[in-house]
Amino acid sequence: MTSTPSQTRPFRVADLGTLVVLPWSGEAPDGAHTPYLLAYSLGDAAGGPQATAAAVEQLLARNGTPAGGEPVDGTTKSSLPVTLLVEAGQAILTMPQLRVQCAVPPEWLAAVAERGYAYLVFTTRPWPEAKPGVPVAPEALAAFAGAAETLVAAAHITLPARSLRG
Repeated sequence: MTSTPSQTRPFRVADLGTLVVLPWSGEAPDGAHTPYLLAYSLGDAAGGPQATAAAVEQLLARNGTPAGGEPVDGTTKSSLPVTLLVEAGQAILTMPQLRVQCAVPPEWLAAVAERGYAYLVFTTRPWPEAKPGVPVAPEALAAFAGAAETLVAAAHITLPARSLRG
């Protein structure tokens, strides 16, 4: 049996490539809006998309949120090493060795204020077309975020939204 580089090499943040967090909100069955965050890599690390996907998979597994695993309810699991801070129109996602943030629209902020949490989909599937600072068409977001390939290759985590004001 041969081993892959991700099995023999220690985790390096650079292997993740460019990480992007994209916020959106949508109506849930109960009629209220739910705030979502989609985290993905562009697949642009030195080893290419496959190495990037392996690095994201390793990051998620190391933090107890494996891709393809059961959804994790961070609202009831205080020891979860993944946190969400919402402050000054920004969502800041933190894990050991990683901190990423994104600007969030007013409707997302309203949904997180109502719910008290956001639902994170952190996928190992690269999405090189959705670059930071370039608007993503709602149809493109729905196609990528709703694709079976994206969802089964992702960690699904409900994260309580914390703020500096408490």
